[in-house]
Amino acid sequence: HVQLRESGGALVQALASLRLSCAVSGRTFSVYVMGWFRQAPGKEREFVASISRTGSIIDYADTFKGRFTSSRDNAKNTVYLQMNSLKPEDTAVYYCVGDPSIIGRVSKWDYWGQGTQVTVSS
Repeated sequence: HVQLRESGGALVQALASLRLSCAVSGRTFSVYVMGWFRQAPGKEREFVASISRTGSIIDYADTFKGRFTSSRDNAKNTVYLQMNSLKPEDTAVYYCVGDPSIIGRVSKWDYWGQGTQVTVSS
């Protein structure tokens, strides 16, 4: 059974940076494509980024290109989301996701973390 656990969410001011981490346990981490989604209050869940098994291919939704960076450390079974120049509209619960297959930008990934709250004040 695969478990994903996010950490790093916080209350920060606009223009701050924050790094989220997602630790994966239960199976061989390197077989999973990993990703991030977020959900703001009253809004639908939104794709943020996905990262290939080796970390060589990363897909970002246009909204986040240039501000967010995802990476992974297969030796540490951890995937990261570096968020820069945060805006109040980035306030949301951020979810780490994983799947042995390439799922893309739809929210049909097999494994989800519990989410971590990011709040950006103006």
